[in-house]
Amino acid sequence: MKAHFLTDRGQVRSHNEDSGGVFYNVAGQAQAIIADGMGGHQAGDVASQMATRLLQDKWEKTQQVDTPEMAEAWVKDAVQEANTAIFQHAQEHEACHGMGTTIVIAIILDDALTIAHIGDSRAYVINNEQMKQITEDHSFVNALVQSGQISKEEAVYHPRKNVVLKALGTEETVTCDVRTLSLEQNDLLLLCTDGLTDKLTDEEIYSMIYSDEELCHIGKKMIQVANERGGEDNISLVLIQHDKPEERAGESS
Repeated sequence: MKAHFLTDRGQVRSHNEDSGGVFYNVAGQAQAIIADGMGGHQAGDVASQMATRLLQDKWEKTQQVDTPEMAEAWVKDAVQEANTAIFQHAQEHEACHGMGTTIVIAIILDDALTIAHIGDSRAYVINNEQMKQITEDHSFVNALVQSGQISKEEAVYHPRKNVVLKALGTEETVTCDVRTLSLEQNDLLLLCTDGLTDKLTDEEIYSMIYSDEELCHIGKKMIQVANERGGEDNISLVLIQHDKPEERAGESS
């Protein structure tokens, strides 16, 4: 499995409020995280970094996760623990009042992918047939789209397109969306913040991924294009190339 985490401050923001990474538990199973912080002077990066660190620490101490059901239970518990920690920190530190973060978490168990998310950071599964968004934005404009008040095309240019309806750490309790789906050989997993998807269309991302470049270079190219188109937001992504477990076992080191 090839995995890359990339993040960039962008062209306008004074600091980077995004966080994330790819981490491995005791059994070598992968967890990927993208978080986009918000709220207060430099409190957004506090929230996103707390979320990533807490989930990383918990995962790295976890033994083998045997089933998708175990992965779903694990991630629900971990998200609640992170939410409580971020919420309490905000209550105890005036500069952090109201801070929160989006979060999208992927756990890969052989051919099963468990995804949990809160907010408008996204996960996509990409193969030679399609690019499919597997998360549903918790955002104001997506609620308008779902209710039929505006079209998906109108949502792209809506003045409140970056307003999220739910975030990690802003309330005492939170519910994340969790789902598990199967992964096929050579599927690509993309996790990203809206700093990327606000600047590149799905068609452009798909075209870049199916170029002949290395995965890390593709991620850098995406960030470059987002910055060339204004880079008003921080830009972060994780790209993971999935392969079959039996193929991994046969690889030479």
